[in-house]
Amino acid sequence: MRSVLDLVSRVADSRTTVLITGESGTGKEVIAKEIHRSGQRSDKAFIAVNAAALPDTLLESELFGYVRGAFTGADADKPGRFEMADKGTLFLDEVGELPSSTQVKLLRVLQEREFERLGANTPTPVDVRLITATNRSLEQAVIEGSFRQDLLYRLKVLQIELPPLRQRKEDIEPLALHFLAKYAKENERQLSSIQGEALAALQSHTWPGNVRELENVIERAVVLAMPNETRLSLDLLPPALQAAA
Repeated sequence: MRSVLDLVSRVADSRTTVLITGESGTGKEVIAKEIHRSGQRSDKAFIAVNAAALPDTLLESELFGYVRGAFTGADADKPGRFEMADKGTLFLDEVGELPSSTQVKLLRVLQEREFERLGANTPTPVDVRLITATNRSLEQAVIEGSFRQDLLYRLKVLQIELPPLRQRKEDIEPLALHFLAKYAKENERQLSSIQGEALAALQSHTWPGNVRELENVIERAVVLAMPNETRLSLDLLPPALQAAA
């Protein structure tokens, strides 16, 4: 992760498009926020959109907005996420799920620095730092014909790959302590350290859900702890982790 963070610091001040890849739960949005926070646009908006969370019929209007009368129910102009992120950063997660029509419009934004709201006849200029993320292989998607090759080239000017947690076991302890402090404060618990057996169990787990799974495990342990406990013990971990200890 040191090499990842070094790369983040190097690219933060540029306006270069960044593609963050890695398994689900590895912290892609965290890295995107760090790029934004460390750059010259840190005082401007950071807008996040998950392409997989929106149906195709809504995605374009969410990204590019629409004008009054563009479709039934469009009673007033509405800015899209690109306009909301103007001068700042737009983080587009699960970019591999974009339908082909939206891929074409995204490519135009990257090439021309402008877009058209749905129903509009004139383009709107925009100055946005675009960061995208995916947990799938876009190169494979290009081969399969579901993703445009020219768009891929535009997105991966600089690529940051996040390794899964099972490949960076040395990060487990500091991450667990970070989450422990966070959730102990939120839940008014006294936990501040991790028992040796519990730490060994955490380090031996394969973490298919990566950092997100680790965070959930620590939050669960904090909630189950007695108010006066100061160390996270093995019995506070899920049964599957206890059995593997």
